[in-house]
Amino acid sequence: MNRKPRLPEPKQVLFVLQDDSLVLDWAGPAEALRLASLEIAALKLAVAPFELRFVAPRTEATGSVGIRLQALEPLPSALPDGSWILLVGRTSAAEARQPRQQRELVAWLSRLAPGRPGLRLVTVCSGALLAAQAGLLDGRRATTHHQHLDDLARLAPRATVLQDRVFVCDGEVFTSAGVTAGIDLALHLVAEHAGELVAARVAEQMAVALRRGPADPELSPLLAHRQHLNARLHRVQDALSVGPAEDWPLARMAALAATTPRTLSRLFAQHACTSPQAYLRGVRLAVAKRALEAGASVGAASEAAGFNSELQLRRAWAAAGWPGTPSAARRTEVGLGA
Repeated sequence: MNRKPRLPEPKQVLFVLQDDSLVLDWAGPAEALRLASLEIAALKLAVAPFELRFVAPRTEATGSVGIRLQALEPLPSALPDGSWILLVGRTSAAEARQPRQQRELVAWLSRLAPGRPGLRLVTVCSGALLAAQAGLLDGRRATTHHQHLDDLARLAPRATVLQDRVFVCDGEVFTSAGVTAGIDLALHLVAEHAGELVAARVAEQMAVALRRGPADPELSPLLAHRQHLNARLHRVQDALSVGPAEDWPLARMAALAATTPRTLSRLFAQHACTSPQAYLRGVRLAVAKRALEAGASVGAASEAAGFNSELQLRRAWAAAGWPGTPSAARRTEVGLGA
């Protein structure tokens, strides 16, 4: 008798709320994670969906726009390994106060110590200040809303505070700039957890562009060139991401978009600022790189990505301006000698 494979346990994500929490700080990332769970199920991925929990020092709180939040969970005394804790900002007037519930949060965070192995800390906007007060940013690189950078440096003197960043990743600690930057960070975390295709489909549904500053983590080729709202192009890009090793002549791509090859090329140039062939090449490079990082040989990585030979992969790698070679990238990831 064939048994169905056991699905992974949901990944718990705790949104830590208090009075005057900025609604968009938590609602945007929460919606991104909700949609990601739907995409994980639709694509039948063997990846844990997200279980969203909303916790607070009190069972009720009033959000920044006056919305009354009820039936909030109490702060838990322990969490399963792999849980994420998301701290959000508050209104400027609220930040100037130090109410009892904020002191309770600082004490709770200090005991739980998110950011250690097994627990991930995520902050949006001035949520980083709460993490700083709990000593969770010591020795870390971090950022926050530009209006709070000086406050963060004062509260976390042992942290390296970075400005002009959308978000900063340092081990299991992820900090982001103001308000909507939390959505950018959430999509980055979705891509890490469930893959770039899921993140791209969520971004498409949310009609958001994935922002990056010059010093932020670079977008994967699987996510680049998708900052548009053209449904036909997204359909083609989804198909290329799912089956990069398949044969993809321009006519086949155009048929997927229900248009002609010439029109498809024009649409790619207009909306994605690239050509269909260049986009496919970028996807294949990303797939090959991921295979190499997982320990595959250069030959196996070439085949999985749809390159006809190792030589073709090496040429595409060099043409893209990527440092080193596929062989060197594999040695670095698996810890082999030169």
